[in-house]
Parts: sequence; C-alpha cells; structure tokens
Amino acid sequence: MAPYEALYGRRCRTSTCWTELGERRVLGPELVSDTVEKVKLIRHQLKKASDRQKSYADLKRRDIEYSVGDFVFLKVSLWKKLLRFGRKGKLSPRFIGSYDILKRVGPVAYQLELPPKLDRINNVFHVSILKRYRSDPTHIVLVEEIEVSPDLTFKEELVQILDCRVKVQRKKSIPLVKELWPNNISKEATWEPKEVM
Repeated sequence: MAPYEALYGRRCRTSTCWTELGERRVLGPELVSDTVEKVKLIRHQLKKASDRQKSYADLKRRDIEYSVGDFVFLKVSLWKKLLRFGRKGKLSPRFIGSYDILKRVGPVAYQLELPPKLDRINNVFHVSILKRYRSDPTHIVLVEEIEVSPDLTFKEELVQILDCRVKVQRKKSIPLVKELWPNNISKEATWEPKEVM
C-alpha cells in the first residue's frame, strides 16, 4: 500500500506507480484483512499525534477581540520582503501604528483606518497581526514653544539636580551630578561632569 493511500484513505491519482515490477500475484483474503487493520492503526496513530499537537497549541491560543474605536499596532514583519512600509534594515520596528479600528469585518478580521501613505495596502487585517495599544500618559509629549537661534540651535535649561557623586579613577577623581532636563522623567536623568555645568 502506498504511503499516500495509508494517510488519506484513497489512491493517489498521479501517473507514478508504487507497485513492484514483476509478475502480478493473486493474494489471499488474509493479506487484505491485515492491510485493512494496518490502515486503521495508521489512521488511529495519526489522529492521536494530531490531537496531541492540538492540545499543545491550544494552551497558548487565546481568543482576542477588539471593539470599534480601539487603537492597535500592526505587525509588519510578515511583509518584510514584499513591502517595507517605509522602514528597512534589521533594526526596523516589528509593529507600526497605532491605528484606529473602524469596524469588525468577520469573526477574526478588522478594518483599520490607515494613513494615506499606506493606501496601496488593503485595510482589513487578521487579528493575529494586531496588537492592542495600551495608552500611557508618558507617550504624550507636550509641544512647547522653543526659541531657535539663526544657526538652528536652541538652549535647554536644567530643571533640577537630583544627585551628586565622585567617580574615582586610578589617579584622578571626577565629580559628577545627576541632572534632570525638561521633557524627561526621573528615569531618564543623565550623569554629567560638574565642570560642564
């Protein structure tokens, strides 16, 4: 019996033949019944393996649903070789966005509001390539008026000195201060030499 027939329960309709060359022999009913039992055993083993793999996959699977008006990121690594969305290189982001959900098209598909630069792309996407955008107040950057000099530079004023320490090297010691600059949070404060201040 051919492997294709053992897997799918029907003969393969290609021109290749799996039988051995030579004389055809008429075989007894015992061989036919053994073959039928082996096919049932093969099908049973395949079903068991498939169920085992499905149980492993179901542990990680979760149903994801979005509602209209939610913001989501769009995964772009799937189209890396076809269309780069204006980004290229190995350090390009995996997700772009965030985009607003306009409507639910099917049980697992959503229509997004894409910007005009992505108008060549169909705006309906599967739920597996969407990622929920969780809003964070630190993502919002307030735009303030900045005075720019004629040589296109501007002066940034120090907000606060958070800490002081002395870094000791082999033969000299360098006094450092931890400075907080505008539009930064305390985690982004930098250590600068005291002379630079």
